[in-house]
Amino acid sequence: MLAFGIVLVALVLIWEGYKLLGAATGGTWPFTDIEMRPRPGNNSMPHVWDVVASLFAPARRGGEPLILTLAIATLYTLREALVGFLVGALVGFSIGVFFVRSLAAERSLMPWVVASQTIPIIAIAPMVVIWGRRLDVPGWLAVAIIAAYLTFFPVAINTVRGLRSPEATATELFHSYAASSWQRLWKLQVPSALPYIFTALKISAAASVVGAIVGELPAGFADGLGRALLQFNQVFSADPAKLYAAVLMSAIGGLVFVGAVTLVEHLSLPARMREAAA
Repeated sequence: MLAFGIVLVALVLIWEGYKLLGAATGGTWPFTDIEMRPRPGNNSMPHVWDVVASLFAPARRGGEPLILTLAIATLYTLREALVGFLVGALVGFSIGVFFVRSLAAERSLMPWVVASQTIPIIAIAPMVVIWGRRLDVPGWLAVAIIAAYLTFFPVAINTVRGLRSPEATATELFHSYAASSWQRLWKLQVPSALPYIFTALKISAAASVVGAIVGELPAGFADGLGRALLQFNQVFSADPAKLYAAVLMSAIGGLVFVGAVTLVEHLSLPARMREAAA
């Protein structure tokens, strides 16, 4: 928590320092290439306190505070991300187990698993949403599938690494007791792999939120962070603070999700096991 606070303060100081330097130099240095670097003016880079203040201002004239609107949108997006996270984690774990139990399958299919992550998510999202509509799949479930797509890969890779982490002496001991392959898997390999799996789950938790937000854009939802980001992007020149506030809430949603996984990890694993995969 202390490290998070230090990083947050550092980011605020960098942001405001960037604006002060731009004002002091008249925007001539280091802002000579205006097309490539953000202008330090309030129309493109509002003060941090203006962004925070916008959270407590009405989202629309006479409406509810922006923070309440964004909180509801965040919960909506996190529901989709959670479903995608659970599905993707299960698929990734299953793929990892399959690869460990079949070296031939790993050699033949691993390149395809890796190649799947080179396809831009922005290209996949519209196809998944359109196919989902034709198959009468609920829109939120189609978005969850996109989140699962970003989730399964880190879990699969770390599961393979973790299942192969037990020491040779431990494996030989199970062989000496004539343990079946499933007994070795659940009593030796999976407990040894948990630190690696939790590391992947924390990465996947953040990725699932990104996937849900991207998936909401072609889905055209009236709710969700994707809709809020698109809406406030359209009025960025008139009120940039609202867009930055929506980005801030998106980051908070991701942090909450990752924090929940981290909490489960701390409750499930002793410190020495968490450090094993560090």
